[in-house]
Amino acid sequence: MEELTGSKFPLIGDHLPEMEVQTTHGKMKLPDVFSGKWFVLFSHPADFTPVCTTEFVAFAKRHEEFRKLNCELIGLSIDQVFSHIKWIEWIKEKLDVEIQFPVIADTGIVANKLGMIHPGAGTSTVRAVFLVDPKAVIRLILFYPASVGRNMDEILRVVKAFQVADKYKVAIPANWPNNELMKDEVIIPPPTDIATAYKRLKSKEFECYDWWLCHKKIEE
Repeated sequence: MEELTGSKFPLIGDHLPEMEVQTTHGKMKLPDVFSGKWFVLFSHPADFTPVCTTEFVAFAKRHEEFRKLNCELIGLSIDQVFSHIKWIEWIKEKLDVEIQFPVIADTGIVANKLGMIHPGAGTSTVRAVFLVDPKAVIRLILFYPASVGRNMDEILRVVKAFQVADKYKVAIPANWPNNELMKDEVIIPPPTDIATAYKRLKSKEFECYDWWLCHKKIEE
């Protein structure tokens, strides 16, 4: 697999570019520092702003849930590391929430490389999310504007969904694990030949609406 597809920033399926970054936990080399782990790299427009503060609190409240999934968090904005440190102190002092994950103090190099600066956003980063797997492959990219905060439960959900999909070689339905048709069950990939399609409808391994839409329960 090539490192990049030739676009200005990496896409789903590309490897996250190697970058040395300054963080609140010292200098780090991405993606090597998280080798063997999933991680969420997310950007926020600026320190000491209302929506960003609520997002950091939300991530911090779920930090242990991410870690249980072998997934780490790392934030980013184009602010100096001193600003990050002071803001983290403020969150701890005023809101009684401890930010334990590192935050990148970007000069704009990382943000530009990952397409985090959008038209109309000035020099600030949008609310970007890059979900990276243990092999440093980007599996999910989300972009939100400055005016709308992210749903961290959804980010946590997709980490779980990718891990189930990878482990069992299945697909994940909408709103899983609360899908309207099959609840917490997963979708079996459609067959690729006629014989398997006919056998699929008679199989007792899973339930089918039709040969191309079958599902089953995963026992973790």
